[in-house]
Amino acid sequence: MFVLIWSTLFFSVRGSSADKVTSVWGRQHCRGKGYCVTLSERELTAEAGLCVVIPCSFTTAANFTPKHIVWYKCEASKKCSDADITFHSNKKKKKVQSGFEGRVSSLESDASQKNCSIIINDLKVSDSGSYQLKVTGEWNGKKNASSINPRVNVSVKGLKQKPTVMIPTLTEGQQATLTCTAPGLCSGSAPQITWTWRGAGGTESYITGNSTDFKTENLTDVTQRHVSTLTFNPSAEQHNTNVTCKIHFTGETTTEKTAGLNVNYVKEVYITGVTTVRDGEALNLTCNVHSFPPSLIIWSKLGYNETLHIDTGSANLVITNVTAGDARQYVCTAKYMNNTLKDKVNVTVIWFSKIQKGSGCVLQSEVLTCVCISEGFPLPTINWPLLKNHTEYSVITTVSNHTVNSTISLTVKSHGNSTVECVSNNGNGEEREILLIHQNLSEKHEQSSGVRLAYLKVTIAFLTGVLFSAVLCCLAKHCYRNKQKTSRSLEMRTHQDDKLVYDGQELQDNLTLNSNSGPKEVEYADINFSLLKRNGAREAARRQESTKTVYAEVKKAVEEREDDAEEEGEMLEAKEDEMVVEMEMKYCEPEKELEMGKERVYATVNDVTDEI
Repeated sequence: MFVLIWSTLFFSVRGSSADKVTSVWGRQHCRGKGYCVTLSERELTAEAGLCVVIPCSFTTAANFTPKHIVWYKCEASKKCSDADITFHSNKKKKKVQSGFEGRVSSLESDASQKNCSIIINDLKVSDSGSYQLKVTGEWNGKKNASSINPRVNVSVKGLKQKPTVMIPTLTEGQQATLTCTAPGLCSGSAPQITWTWRGAGGTESYITGNSTDFKTENLTDVTQRHVSTLTFNPSAEQHNTNVTCKIHFTGETTTEKTAGLNVNYVKEVYITGVTTVRDGEALNLTCNVHSFPPSLIIWSKLGYNETLHIDTGSANLVITNVTAGDARQYVCTAKYMNNTLKDKVNVTVIWFSKIQKGSGCVLQSEVLTCVCISEGFPLPTINWPLLKNHTEYSVITTVSNHTVNSTISLTVKSHGNSTVECVSNNGNGEEREILLIHQNLSEKHEQSSGVRLAYLKVTIAFLTGVLFSAVLCCLAKHCYRNKQKTSRSLEMRTHQDDKLVYDGQELQDNLTLNSNSGPKEVEYADINFSLLKRNGAREAARRQESTKTVYAEVKKAVEEREDDAEEEGEMLEAKEDEMVVEMEMKYCEPEKELEMGKERVYATVNDVTDEI
């Protein structure tokens, strides 16, 4: 039995530094007649609050029968007496030093087993000193025989050993149990074990709402293990906190062990950062996932397989120079163990309002229509400074995505400026643009054609007047010449046939000579009118031919301009016919009437000009 207990104490001490109990192997000391004691001669070191085992065994002579074992504590220079007894195997004797009662026990209660080892529990620093063994028994039937053995020194120091804290894998929401084992394998008083939390700030608080249990495990008759357990439901708030197991021994000796807690957990994914940025600025978003172990975080674009950034625990998404194309939805994916969590955010890019191509104005039939197209975010508003000077107008505004289309219409009888201003503003910036006024192409063509036609009319009228004036002059000159020729012909014929007809002077003389004799009737019977008629017909034919030649020249000039204005040509042709008829009627009339004809021709030109 002694061998079993002793080996248990020894190997428990040697096998675990946390359960360390100081003991030594000693040397055998003999003193005549076969009486020997195996006892350590060196100093035994122990810690307050724990226990110390003084190993001891003995042999005796064949005539000696051991009955009791007695241990003394006294000064090394002094002989021990009954007042110094710390242990006596005879329980009827109670002469034990004050303070040792109940703390010292024998590892073997039967002295015949020749095991004299004792264990001192609940050590105090004052327990340090010299201990001596005494074995009592019978020698040859005589009682009270004794034998004194060498001494052993015990030194008790302050407690340095720590409890052992066992922490299993902790997962949020799954019940777990922590275990705290007090140092030492002693059978003394059971220590008090308490659990406390210690947060990041270093403050301690007792655990509430959880169950604790204390138990003592008896390893042998004289060795015990004291264990406390803590059962609770871990939470993420307890991650990275500390738990402390504190042991309170007799005599206000304490020791404690603090261990950190790692709780497996994962929280929701959340994104921080400004999601509304201006065009050209930097976008900086952070995706965080509170978890242990840290999660793998991936940034990507919604609807795309493009990975923008990967990190652990926390990942930043940075775009240094954002544009309107960066305004989209971004996804943060967190992969934790076998779980996948996601969060997404909409990024808004604010850009200044910009007036787009396609803006401009058109003027048609005194109606001015202007269109201004502006793009921006937020949506811009479009103003027309021109409308301040008008009371009647219409404005139509349409919106598509980030584009605003504003159309105004108003009547302008005279627009001195050739431009109109459009002002676009979305609160982040203002842009002004001068819009050019364009005339409607068809109307412009008509007006241009009308102007060309008007100039053509004036030109044709003027040229016609000039031509007719030239024709009239030619006709007048021709008529004058023919009249002279006719007059000479008639005069010559009259002179040949009858002097009374062409010789005016002679006729006058005859009239004068015969005036006194009274009026006489002139006789025309001898005048040859057939010759005059024939000569007149020939002259008329020549005049008609000359007129046709002039008419053909005028008509040819008019026809050359019919390609540009057919209707005007027909009108001028009618006028041309009218003027030719008028010329024929005025043919060979006196010069006064020719002059009047010229005035009428120029009046006709002026009338045409007035019509234009």
